[in-house]
Amino acid sequence: MSEVVAIKIENNVATITIQNGKVNAISHEVIDHINQALDQAEQAKAVVVITGTPGMLSAGYDLKVMKESMDKAMELVQKGSTLSRRLLSFPYPVVVACSGHAVAKGAFLLLSADYRIGVDGDFKIGLNEVAIGMSMHDAGVELARGRLAPVFFNRSVILAEMVSPKDAVTMGFLDKVVSVQEFPASVSHIAQAMTKLDMKAHRNTKLKARAELLTILDVAIEKDKTGSL
Repeated sequence: MSEVVAIKIENNVATITIQNGKVNAISHEVIDHINQALDQAEQAKAVVVITGTPGMLSAGYDLKVMKESMDKAMELVQKGSTLSRRLLSFPYPVVVACSGHAVAKGAFLLLSADYRIGVDGDFKIGLNEVAIGMSMHDAGVELARGRLAPVFFNRSVILAEMVSPKDAVTMGFLDKVVSVQEFPASVSHIAQAMTKLDMKAHRNTKLKARAELLTILDVAIEKDKTGSL
């Protein structure tokens, strides 16, 4: 694969690891290689596990690109939103194993998965766009609206509240939090359990359950093409 993204397919599970520097920045290259890894997983009919390095899932988009120009920033954001849309409609189960901090696009990866398991610790999870001077893009607003607990939507999107892994379960970013010692075995157990699903039924039900959200995201992604941050 590449140095910034690794993939290992074993026992009907494709583990995709983001390993792009200290903060696992989401760049064009990272998104391209995640998509290539998803192609491999789809061909193998495998459950997908997306994870990061110890202590860091991702701190968000590559700041060098985001600061280059508005057009360059929006191009990367649209590409990331399209990746989220693909994950939400992926024909096989998608697990995100949150290995630490998950900020901005890192947190949006959590909102794009079928199941999210996090490691407990002094980590921050959330959407910090407003805090760093970025207006939330339309696709981001709709993805958060569709996946977060409604009572926490404003606090997350409008007030950029960052929370611990345990509080992230309450907000809707995570489904389960375990200790660092339990993390690898727990991720493996969850992924293996999902390999037992009827994949046709899983795919059809996922598309029915998310039909409205996917349609809204399609419109929002198009809207972002003429928007700004």
